[in-house]
Amino acid sequence: LHKTVYVLFLLFQILGAVILGFGIWILADKTSFIAVLQMSSPSLKTGAYILIGVGALTMLMGFLGCLGAVNEIRCLLGLYFTCLMIILLTQIAAALVIYFQKETLKAELSDIVVGLIEDYDPSDEGKRSLQDAWDYVQTQIACCGWTGAKEWESNEILKNKSNTEYPCSCSNSSKDLGEGRGFCNLEDTVNGTATYADWPVHEQGCKDGVEQWLKDNLGIILGVCTGVAVIELLGMILSISLCKNIHSEDYTKVPKS
Repeated sequence: LHKTVYVLFLLFQILGAVILGFGIWILADKTSFIAVLQMSSPSLKTGAYILIGVGALTMLMGFLGCLGAVNEIRCLLGLYFTCLMIILLTQIAAALVIYFQKETLKAELSDIVVGLIEDYDPSDEGKRSLQDAWDYVQTQIACCGWTGAKEWESNEILKNKSNTEYPCSCSNSSKDLGEGRGFCNLEDTVNGTATYADWPVHEQGCKDGVEQWLKDNLGIILGVCTGVAVIELLGMILSISLCKNIHSEDYTKVPKS
C-alpha cells in the first residue's frame, strides 16, 4: 500500500509542477501569441495566477496526502480529498465556461488584436514588448492581421503615409523579415498612394493560423486534461479507501467487554 501512496505522491508532485510551470510560462512568455493575450487581457493574467495557485496547492496536497496515509491521519486524508474535489470541480467549471463562451472569447480576442494593429507604433517603447510579440506571431505563422492584411490600413501611422509603408513582419520577402518589426517602405506606388493589395505581404490572416494550431494540438490538450483528471480521481478514491481502512482498524482496536 505504501508503494502505491509514494507513486501517487510522486505523480502529484509532477502534476503540480507542470501546472505551476505552465502558469509561470504564461506570465513570462514575451515572444508568442500567449504574450499578446496576457499583455492585452486581464482575464488571462488572472487565469495564469490561478494556475500557479492550483499547481502549488496540488503539490502541497500530494505531500499532505502522503503524510496522512503513512501516519494514518484521517483529518489530513479528508483535507486531501476535499481539496482534490474542489480542484477537479473548478477545472470542470472552467472547461464548461470556455466551451459555452467560446464565441464571446473569440470576439474579445478579435477586438484585442484589431486594437493592437490600429495603435501599433514602432516608436512607442511602452508597448514594445506587446508589439514585438505580435510581430513574432505574424512572422512564425506567415500571416498578416487577424482576418487579413486589410486591417492594417486602419493603422494611424500607415494612414498618414497613404499606405506607402507596410508591416515588415507581414512581408513574404526574406529581406523585409530580416528587419523583423516596424514598417517597410513600398518601392512602387501610384501617385504616392497605395492599398493593402499593393503590399508584398501574406494574404492569410493570423486567425486561421491560430485556429489551425489549436486543431492540430487539440488531441494533446485533451489528453493532458484527461490525464490530470484521472490522476485526481485516483487520488480521491485512494484517500477515501485509506480513510475507511483506518476507521475499520480503529474499531478492531477497541477492547471487547
